Amino acid sequence: MKIVVLAGGVGGARFTRGLLHELERRAVPTDAPTEVTVVVNTGDDMWLDGLRICPDLDTVMYTLGGGINEEQGWGRPDETRRAAAEISAYGRGWSWFTLGDLDLATHIVRTDLLRTGSTLSEATAFLCRRWQPAARILPMSDQPVETHVRLAADVDEHRAGDLLHFEEWWVRYRAQAEVTEFIQVGLDQAEAAPGVLEAILDADLVILPPSNPVVSVGTILAVPGIADALRTTSAAVVGVSPIVGGSAVRGMADTCLSVIGVETSAAAVGLHYGARNAGGLLDAWLVDETDAAALPALLAAGIRSAAVPLWMRDVASTAAIAAAVLALGAGS
Repeated sequence: MKIVVLAGGVGGARFTRGLLHELERRAVPTDAPTEVTVVVNTGDDMWLDGLRICPDLDTVMYTLGGGINEEQGWGRPDETRRAAAEISAYGRGWSWFTLGDLDLATHIVRTDLLRTGSTLSEATAFLCRRWQPAARILPMSDQPVETHVRLAADVDEHRAGDLLHFEEWWVRYRAQAEVTEFIQVGLDQAEAAPGVLEAILDADLVILPPSNPVVSVGTILAVPGIADALRTTSAAVVGVSPIVGGSAVRGMADTCLSVIGVETSAAAVGLHYGARNAGGLLDAWLVDETDAAALPALLAAGIRSAAVPLWMRDVASTAAIAAAVLALGAGS
């Protein structure tokens, strides 16, 4: 079996870890192993202190490789920040985005690889040799596609109408500065990274995990060819709602949804993706048990659905969610 997951950061990483756990639990020694490919959002990538930072790629790699700070959901455990303090002493860096010393090593190695001719895909594969995740990790594109927001009003040194990198809006302003739209800078020059379209078209199951539907999964889908591949693959396409009981499971997805005019509800996000039989992307959509009332509307729109507990409290509970996705993908 071949499975593709389109992932953002923490939510996508934790879901994939649960999926791998469930697949391992089901494995029969005589069976061929299931191949899992994770296509990761790179819209949050940026340059900082001369280094190429790829937050979602690193979160997925660390989580699947056993090197994640479990409490934060991102970064490395037992971090120190001596280098960041020294950078700040020189009057450089961003006080709102501090890199840990262990994490810096990853960024230094990646940047060195990129500046000596490696593509982002090649650099990611090199970094993964250390962490040995039980899945193939691919960036959505080797070309830079950075998500920016357009400000609706002045904020600090930024003026209304300016484009602000998504990470600054998300981390520095906690998504509280009003914005009018999201723009993927560089999208017109981008194409899917090697292996991405092939993985989707050759898959038995494609999963949209509980990642931000606007700036994580949405950014991946914006890369030319990826949404079309989802519409044409013979694989079942199953999504997991990032909204539980009208609230975002993690982060500020509700703010992002409001910017694009989508209600913060499990049904609305499923309908935003749309049914494949009507030109959308989904065959099935998993919602939380508290949102079971949405099932008739989803079915009427052509999206099979089921309701189960969706809180990813630990690996075991996340594996149970993955099991429900596998069941939906199999048509049960």
